[in-house]
Amino acid sequence: MFRSKRFLPAVFAAMLSAATLSHAQMLAPTPPMGWNSWDAYGLTIDEAQFKANATVLARLKQYGWQYAVIDEGWYMANPFSKDVEQQQYRWNGNGLLIPAPDRFPSAANGAGFKPLADWVHAQGLKFGIHIVRGIPRQVVAANLPIAGTHYTAQEAADTTSPCPWNHGNWGIKDNTAGQAYYDSMMKMYASWDIDFIKVDCISYGPYRPTEIRQIAEAIRKTGRPIVLSLSPGPTALANAAEVGKYAQMWRISNDHWDVWTTEHKPGHGGFPFGLKGAFDRLAEWSPYAKPGNWPDEDMLPWGWLGPHPGWGQPRQSHETHDEQRTEFTLWTFARSPLILGANLTRLDDFTRSLITNREVLSINQHAAESHPIKDLPAGFDHARVWEASVGAGRAKQYFALFNLDDYPVTLHFTWAALGAHGAREMRNVWDGHRAKAAGTVAVTLPPHGSTLYQVQ
Repeated sequence: MFRSKRFLPAVFAAMLSAATLSHAQMLAPTPPMGWNSWDAYGLTIDEAQFKANATVLARLKQYGWQYAVIDEGWYMANPFSKDVEQQQYRWNGNGLLIPAPDRFPSAANGAGFKPLADWVHAQGLKFGIHIVRGIPRQVVAANLPIAGTHYTAQEAADTTSPCPWNHGNWGIKDNTAGQAYYDSMMKMYASWDIDFIKVDCISYGPYRPTEIRQIAEAIRKTGRPIVLSLSPGPTALANAAEVGKYAQMWRISNDHWDVWTTEHKPGHGGFPFGLKGAFDRLAEWSPYAKPGNWPDEDMLPWGWLGPHPGWGQPRQSHETHDEQRTEFTLWTFARSPLILGANLTRLDDFTRSLITNREVLSINQHAAESHPIKDLPAGFDHARVWEASVGAGRAKQYFALFNLDDYPVTLHFTWAALGAHGAREMRNVWDGHRAKAAGTVAVTLPPHGSTLYQVQ
């Protein structure tokens, strides 16, 4: 059964003292917003490309976009190879991965990502990186020492738990040596002034609660406020309380790409995930979205996905404008983190119009309540409706209507049937059109399309 959750608006949450907010809430009081390199660059991004995208992101910061994240592969000297040995991982004397200096020249001479983080912070942004859980297999074979301890890599490595789709690392044992390895890793990242860490192969396939706990504990020991993001999904609902205890966001889908739907076998993660399936997942997870805990439906695969996307060939997103608007509206109402996947250096006008819409973004960031409506009027067989309110006393009430059918549909309803009792006026948020809300309303939606109203 879907339940609504009431949250403090972000403006009031920011005023609460450290004594009244948990550590997780202070780290992510609202859904994180930013950009990640994977959808456009896959493993291949370099420093110049990252800075070019972050420069555009900095111009969007006024709308709330702030995290610039380098995804998988920054430690590979040869990211274009599919062979782990030929990818040429780079690590230091204590077996910790470091940026490949030929791709990230500011990282030379042991500087790591500190110079790049300083540059990002100077743009008014926050800096993040991606890792795959565990320890490089070659580090284990060499049995390198763990920094600041008498332990070695072989004492920390769990060779029974590799990542099934990434053969670069072994897992980490749930022992003191394993904790020491993660402690040394997070200490180094904190010294680089990292703000955000996305950890992969940990929340599904397999679910590794011991390593989640170890990483969260290692971050805590650094004293630095670092947002922890878990990947991939779908994270099991049964694990909601556990992941919420340690992480600020976690994936509830496998990799989401620019497709409407794909077929998956029951009980399997599936790949890729499309937009249609996100409706049911986000509805199931909506009770768990709260300050400091944000179920994550994955990045927004819009605009130009190139030059080397993490899946498929370089392309303009296959999502239609209607699908893109539907996706943005759904992610917004579900309060999923908003992480852009587009190559920002080729940002198109339509995508820009979405990601700079302050009113829609305010729903994602400041909704006091947001939930799917379960009991819908007749004729809504292929439709979904979400409600959200923003401001004290539900000052602004919003409704998003979605058409999941492959054909246009006309929906007939009254606002009272959707819970907007006493509504006198309706305003289309996208085009600004206003109309009286009396009597029956008729709304025609295109295939996979949506609309968004404020009612009052």
